[in-house]
Amino acid sequence: MDKMQQHFLRIRKLLDITFFRVLFFLVLGAVLYAAMFSNVKPEKLDLSLFSVAEKTIRSPGTVEDKKSTENKRQDALDQVQDVYALKKEYTQNRVDLMTSIFQASAEVNAEINEEVKKQEAQDPEEKPAKQEPTVSERTIRLKAKLPTSVTKDLPDQVFSPLVQASNDELSIAKDLTVTAINNVMTKRISADEVENAKKRVEEELKYTTLNDNLRIAVIELGRYAVIQNEFYDPIATEELRQQAAESVEPVKILQGQVLVEEGELINQDIFRQLQLVGLLDNEKSFKPFIGLVVLITIILSSIYYYFYQMKSTPEKRQTYLLLFGIIFILSVFIMKIISMLQIVNYAWIGYLFPAAMGGMLIKILIDEKLAILMSIIMAVCGSVLFNEGVAGTLNFSEGIYVLFSALAGILFLSSQNRRLKILQAGSFAAAVNLLTILSLMFLANGQFSGLEYGYFLITALVSGVGSAVLTIGLLPFFEASFGILSTMRLIELSNPNHPLLRKILMEAPGTYHHSVMVANLSESACEAIGANGLLARVGSYYHDIGKTKRPNFFIENQMHHDNPHDRLPPDKSANIIIAHVSDGSAILRKYHMPKEIIDIAEQHHGTTLLKFFYHKAVQSNPEIVEEDYRYPGPKAQTKESAVVGIADSVEAAVRSLSQPTPELIESLVKKIIADRLQDGQLNECDITIKEIEIVSHTLCETLKGIFHARIEYPELTKKVKQA
Repeated sequence: MDKMQQHFLRIRKLLDITFFRVLFFLVLGAVLYAAMFSNVKPEKLDLSLFSVAEKTIRSPGTVEDKKSTENKRQDALDQVQDVYALKKEYTQNRVDLMTSIFQASAEVNAEINEEVKKQEAQDPEEKPAKQEPTVSERTIRLKAKLPTSVTKDLPDQVFSPLVQASNDELSIAKDLTVTAINNVMTKRISADEVENAKKRVEEELKYTTLNDNLRIAVIELGRYAVIQNEFYDPIATEELRQQAAESVEPVKILQGQVLVEEGELINQDIFRQLQLVGLLDNEKSFKPFIGLVVLITIILSSIYYYFYQMKSTPEKRQTYLLLFGIIFILSVFIMKIISMLQIVNYAWIGYLFPAAMGGMLIKILIDEKLAILMSIIMAVCGSVLFNEGVAGTLNFSEGIYVLFSALAGILFLSSQNRRLKILQAGSFAAAVNLLTILSLMFLANGQFSGLEYGYFLITALVSGVGSAVLTIGLLPFFEASFGILSTMRLIELSNPNHPLLRKILMEAPGTYHHSVMVANLSESACEAIGANGLLARVGSYYHDIGKTKRPNFFIENQMHHDNPHDRLPPDKSANIIIAHVSDGSAILRKYHMPKEIIDIAEQHHGTTLLKFFYHKAVQSNPEIVEEDYRYPGPKAQTKESAVVGIADSVEAAVRSLSQPTPELIESLVKKIIADRLQDGQLNECDITIKEIEIVSHTLCETLKGIFHARIEYPELTKKVKQA
């Protein structure tokens, strides 16, 4: 595994060079292009008119069939009937005309009667008697009162009976005529139906009680009154045609639609559709490949931007980039292998893909935001790779399935990512898989058998649980190869049964107890300032592992032994104490411990001075060099190392107090931190003064809880005194 880690380390260092970083993205792009090339490559079809299709051919995309749309629109226009409007006012106009004729006749009769009365009232001796107007004269008078158009169209034989009729007869005749005209003209009368309408009026007036002459006149007036009242309306007709044309939906050849069945004759219409969707002479089409290149460019650009704005050291950024690339390529490879199984013609085969695997690995090893980005990218790739053999199409159902499954696994994982938690996340992803499949089936309103439902259940479970199993199986490989310290790895290292922790417990029990106390202090302090509390805890467990080489030379392990330093010169004692740092890092490296744990072991003392042995040496030789009594360092580089170093000193100092009080503890903590600041031990890490104050306060509160005053029980005191 060391050789593997060295290989990855070399590759990671190459990514520091711009050329190799660009080459890395080109490799990712090439992998994506190779994986999706066959899924977008236009299908080569050897088809000709009136030939027989050798296989079922589907449309690679959705295209409007403009010719069919135009034919359908023309059919709709042809079915539109001309609109004829009924002129209701024409009926009233003709009724008014007839009424005016009868009123004029009555007026003529009235005028003649008035003239006769005046004549009768005159003295016969004064003026000779005047004769009454003849029928001809009466007719002339009547025609003078009527419009010329009426008198011109009607003969005198129509008017003469009117002027001869009495007012009662005129009234009856008028009512009969108006009623007949109303009855006929309330109905539509086209140009072709005018004569029939006139005959209907004639029929209604033929059997009246009027005298013959008047009846004939009334019939003629009725026939004259009936005219065409239904006329062609070009505006309404055009509006109706426009509505019919607009109501026609465009005829589309849908993506995946069967154009020709296997063994079917390719007629002219089918041949035209094949040409329309681009399946004829499509070998020279570069559009699908251009689209694929653009899609891959978008994917790579999003990945590049994410790592470009990532706030971390260049070393860690390149490590994460290489790790992401390997997981991404692995996921695409698995997806491609499964997509190739579509030849068995099972629609559910794509649901076997362990969609949650990549997202869970990225979240555990890197972070959640990148895992979500990975899920979106894999959903896009899945929609292309699982297009069911129809080149250039997108399987949105598969894309939705991959996205929901990956997000389910990512969101279910917590910060405590034990193996059991990963299995639970896989089970949760399986449940989401099943719900997603069912929702997609119901949305499509498909008809499925019980066996097919069983298939979907199996694929959902295999995908979810398989994602968890692959994640658990691949995690140790990535952690060891890249030296990544994940949360799960930290939890494993904190297990008391770990060989090194058992080594400390068995060989240096005092150091083990001290390490546990430091772990409690440093974890609470790191969490208070937003640092990695779990890393501080685990680092504290191993920070003094070097003391197991010479446990009796450290005071916490000298329970019933003399202090060997009493018999050694100060420089020898100092060298032994200082050596526990290098001894510890050597042991940790031997056991292939993560770099972060080794760094804490090397940095927790920084370059601090062993004051006791230094002052002891100065008493015998004032020319002693202070640097000989300082730890080799390096100084703390991270917040976790700084906090563990402070907690280590604080715990040892407080434990040495015979009567620790809250005030004394607080004073001691502040003094130790002030000494570290004054000595420049915190100058190389990014901890702030405000965070140091929070650390100080948290350490004081934790220590007060540990070293609180205990109640003295009377009986216990009495027994002690008697003993």
